Formats: sequence, structure tokens, C-alpha cells
Amino acid sequence: MRLRLPAPGGRLRDYLPRTEPVFRPSGGAPPTSRSVFAAAHVVADPFADTSPEGPCAVDWEATLAFRHHLWSHGLGVAEAMDTAQRGTGLDWPTAAELIRRTAAEARAVGGPLLCGAGTDQLPPAGATLAGVRAAYEEQLAVVEDAGARAVLMASRALAAAARGPDDYLEVYDGLLRQARSPVVLHWLGPMFDPALTGYWGSTDPDTATDTLVALIAGRPRKVAGVKVSLLDAGREAGLRRRLPAGVRCYTGDDLHYPELIEGDGHRFSDALLGVFDPLAPVAAAAVRALDAGDAAGFHALLDPTVELARHLFQEPVRHYKTGVVLLAWLAGHQDHFTMVGGLQSARSLPHLARAYELADRLGLFPDPARAARRMARLLAVHGVPWAYPVEDR
Repeated sequence: MRLRLPAPGGRLRDYLPRTEPVFRPSGGAPPTSRSVFAAAHVVADPFADTSPEGPCAVDWEATLAFRHHLWSHGLGVAEAMDTAQRGTGLDWPTAAELIRRTAAEARAVGGPLLCGAGTDQLPPAGATLAGVRAAYEEQLAVVEDAGARAVLMASRALAAAARGPDDYLEVYDGLLRQARSPVVLHWLGPMFDPALTGYWGSTDPDTATDTLVALIAGRPRKVAGVKVSLLDAGREAGLRRRLPAGVRCYTGDDLHYPELIEGDGHRFSDALLGVFDPLAPVAAAAVRALDAGDAAGFHALLDPTVELARHLFQEPVRHYKTGVVLLAWLAGHQDHFTMVGGLQSARSLPHLARAYELADRLGLFPDPARAARRMARLLAVHGVPWAYPVEDR
């Protein structure tokens, strides 16, 4: 049985799917040598009558079932982050409900959980620093009332309102003072969101790093960690060397994660990664190899996934979620390839076909035949004239 996949130049080429998975579903305790979180996507409700400009609709059963899938492999869940389409389809009222529901599920199973608190309830422009802080406080209260630890997400509104580093320090220091428990800070680079250009008050990365380090140094006991999403392994390694003892560096670098998680013999990065959404089984197995002191085994498992990650996170990086949701559908975690905000259309058919091929070659799909049948149907919708006609289950 073969598929016909798009090839360069508008041609089609034959592809023979694999017949057996490599990574089968399995349970496992959380890793011990690293703190590992997968930023999870949301499953849209395909039968809701919505529009890109209106409130989104979530399939709660499938969305929460996917969180249990991540916990079953021993990974933590990073909820309501950019992988869940915060600011790109997931509105704040729905994000608040998502946080509450996931926190209840986490308590029921003892699943590790972090939740994003931001300012996306504000209008796109015109916010004041006081308004930004009030928006953060509202979302922080929702996270803390749910019993979860907060990630203070980078704010488009703050990036627009701040005049320099002092404004960032003022807003964040006020939030740290009132947070009930230590929070995780988030530096999301402009490759993920151009509206965040110049975050921490400067377009010079060294100056921005100095501001972030000064903020943490002022209240180290109120900062549990920093999630660094700059896609710059050298800069992340430099930042983590400057962090006070006890403050974790969570890599958000979906291109260089194996080397950053392993570390340099002195410091390492923990993980809070969107790419671990589709890679949960292999990521968990790889970090458990590190737990056992088997660095070679860690790299043997995780290094081959980097090609898929680099493909998913091609420019424009912010649309990586489309490939993540495609792989969740192909793997059987949801019954459709639909996204909130209609962003299933954000990537081309050749891009999606390549994502399928790379994941299939890795053996990520629990049922490769089902994945191939679903891919065949997607190809047919796009006008591919032939793919093997086997009915999906």
C-alpha cells in the first residue's frame, strides 16, 4: 500500500508507509534528572458554528484526554501556552476554562502542571502599564485559584506600552511581590510572535538579558524558573549560567533541545517544549535514559526527532501548531484535523505531507495504517488523484 505525496515542482511521488510503530503506548513515572513539560495543543469542536473572529469552541473531552496521554508518559503539562493557540484563536474566557478543567484533572491523577497567565484579554493596542498589570493580576488569580503554578507569559500589550527596561521591571516586580508561589517567567522571541520584538526593553539581546537577570536577582525566591524560547542555544546556555541557584532554565528551543537538555557538564536546561506534544513517548524514554546516566541512549532516541522539529518550526515559526495538530489527528488523539481560528489552513499541503512522512519514518504513530489512511483522505481533499482506497476506522 502506497501514498502519493507532493514533491518539489508540483509533482507527486510514491511513499511506502511503515507497518509497525516504534514507540508503543506505555506508562511511566515522571523523569527524575530533568523537569519535563509538554506544551499541549487544544482540540477544536468541528461541529460548532464559529468564525475566526468569534469565540472559539473546544472539544473538552478530547482536549483533556490528550493531557492524560501526556501525563501517562510521565511528562508534565504546560497548559494554555502558545501551543494552545493563546492569542491565535484561543480567547481568554476559553483559556480560563481550560486552566480550571485541566487543573482539576491534574489534581485527580497527580499530574505535573504549569499554566500560562498573560494579558490577552486586553485590546490589541492602547493599554497602559497599569492596565497591563491589572490584566496579568486577573489571569494570575485564575491560575492560582485553580491550584496551579503560573507561567507569566510574554505580553504583546506590555511590549507596546513599555518605554524601556524600567517599565518591565516595574510591572514584573509588582507581580512577583504578590504571587502566592514562585512563578516561571517566559521570554518568547519575535520569531514566535513579531509583536514581542524588543521584549525586556531592548532589541539588543545582551541588554534584554541583563534586565531579565536583574529582575530575577531582585526576587530569586519568587521565580521558580525561566522558559527561554529564543531558538539560540548559545544565548540560552549563557543565560542559565547567570541564574541564581534554585531557579530552573526551561528550554523552549524546539530546534536545539537535545544538547540543551543534556547540558554542558555544569548546567543543563529542563524542558518546556511545544515539540514534546507530538514527541511525548520518545521524549519520555529519552529523558529516562538520562536518569540512568545513559547520555548515548538519550541522544540515540532524541537526536533523530530534530529533523521533524525543524520542519514543524519552519518560518513563519508561529504556525508550528498546525503541524502539531495534524500529527495528533494522524496518531489518533482526535477525530479530525480542525483548529480553533481555522488555522489548519496555515500550512501548505507539501509541508503537511512532509511532516507526516518524517513522523512515520520515526515510528511515532501508534497505528501506522490508520495514520496512512487519514493522510490519504487529506491528500484526496486537496485533489491528489490517487491514494490507496482503504476505509478509515
